[in-house]
Amino acid sequence: MNFDIEKIPFSRFGSYFALSSSEDGKEVYIRDVHGGDETPSEIFKLELTEGEIPQPFLVEAEEYSLKLYNPSDKEKYIEVCIPDYEVMRIRANNCGIRLTMIKKKYDHVMIYEKNKLEFHSYSKEIKLMLSLLEGNINLDAPWDIIGNNHVIMDFNEEEHKGIDIALESYKTVWKPKGYLDFEESKNKVKAEYERWKSLVLSVPEEYEKSRDLASYITWSSVVKPEGMLLRPAMYMSKNWMYNIWSWDNCFNAMALSRNNPELALHQLMIFIDHQDESGAFADFINDKYLSFSCVKPPIHAWAFKYMQQENDYFKQEEVVEKVYKALCLNTKYWLNYRTYEKQGLPFYKHGNDSGWDNASIFHKGLPVQAPDLSAHLIKQMYILSELAKDLNRKSEEEYWIGEAEQLLDELIKLLWKEDKFVAIKSDTGEVIEEGNSLILLLPIVIGNRLPKEIKDKLLEELKKEGKYLSKYGLATEAMDSPLYKENGYWLGPIWAPVMMLVIDSLKECGEEEFSKELAERFCNATLLGGMAENFDPLTGRGLVDPAFTWTSSVFLMLANRYLMKK
Repeated sequence: MNFDIEKIPFSRFGSYFALSSSEDGKEVYIRDVHGGDETPSEIFKLELTEGEIPQPFLVEAEEYSLKLYNPSDKEKYIEVCIPDYEVMRIRANNCGIRLTMIKKKYDHVMIYEKNKLEFHSYSKEIKLMLSLLEGNINLDAPWDIIGNNHVIMDFNEEEHKGIDIALESYKTVWKPKGYLDFEESKNKVKAEYERWKSLVLSVPEEYEKSRDLASYITWSSVVKPEGMLLRPAMYMSKNWMYNIWSWDNCFNAMALSRNNPELALHQLMIFIDHQDESGAFADFINDKYLSFSCVKPPIHAWAFKYMQQENDYFKQEEVVEKVYKALCLNTKYWLNYRTYEKQGLPFYKHGNDSGWDNASIFHKGLPVQAPDLSAHLIKQMYILSELAKDLNRKSEEEYWIGEAEQLLDELIKLLWKEDKFVAIKSDTGEVIEEGNSLILLLPIVIGNRLPKEIKDKLLEELKKEGKYLSKYGLATEAMDSPLYKENGYWLGPIWAPVMMLVIDSLKECGEEEFSKELAERFCNATLLGGMAENFDPLTGRGLVDPAFTWTSSVFLMLANRYLMKK
């Protein structure tokens, strides 16, 4: 598969290295995604040269190697592969290489020994060892008291033997190692990737193009355990959103659960490892830090139940015990710290808590009691009762059923008004009239627990063509709403997680044909918009980040579960 590195970063499973190009494709950068998405990632600009003069080039990328080549002579090229998590190999044939360090304060380079340069990146808190295996180097790095003014390295062939470079990342001390030759390095990566792809969920033939893309994005977005990450983590993207968030992780875990259960469980356990004593899960984590500034909606029990349906690995008592304990604590966080005593419904303190950051229900301020939150929590408690039963804990089973039924009564009493669910400002009790967000229909996730007339009304709204329902799925803001925006994030665009939640719930409600229809519409969007963060409901155009893992994971699950012929 060939892909555009302006949209899809070139990387590999486990590595913090990535390569991307500028929007016009004229510049290519070697990047490092340590430190999370608030930390700039570019560390070197990579250029093809002749006589140490930069030349125009084109880029050709596939899963295991990337080439920059002279458009008038393809035999003049630079090739890159990443054979190991910390090692990048760069070679050149019939041309030179220029690397320009993207410097921050205190960043510098020093000669380590012959043919070795050590870079200190203060901003990334890493060191890099550059070993010149073939060729020669001209280093331009004038010193100025606390660092180099600039660092430019020109690499040239020696006696037409080509250029071969190893670039390694480490925290403290470089440890010498041997290197495979370049072709062996490529073959090693290729074999690893092919093994990954063999475990990726199968899809109907007409969606193989999307499967290829989803397979590569999910594989290449994983980073190895480091710092705060105690387990391998599938980031949301290595474009811009290089953290792991605490509801995105659920969809990736679900897609991995059938054929890669250990990695799937790691995606859940990453947040359990750092669960606060209150029960809250961090909003996001990267290798450097974790943030509790916000949280994410309680969908984790639903995700775990799905994983149990996919693989008996998740029914092992030891696994169930760990997850059940954490989810009980998380549920009590919502009950104890996010519910007013006199108003028995949980509330959001920020739009980000819902995952629907800028949805119209948050346009009047906070806190907000929204029907989706109570619905997710009710579903979570019913599933906890099932897990308690599996663990032979009768009293806990009964407790969670009682809590779920009580919250269900409160949800209907307080938020079902005039044949629709509403959101209210918790501090004033005011109904939020702004917009018409799809989030108000999310109680469909507990469709079978709702009175029939309420469930039927939600289904009626979901099925109205041209309101939420579009050619490519469900718009997050009604398309006839004055607040609808085609590229409005949660004010219109179609999002993979919402599609998965709704489609799975529709199937539970017996709406198999409608769930299949929605799955097909969404999968068709990926043929147009790739694995984008979200999609234009009217055109299927991919929006925002074009290489998102939860989109990839949801596509794979929907295509496999709903569209494959049994």
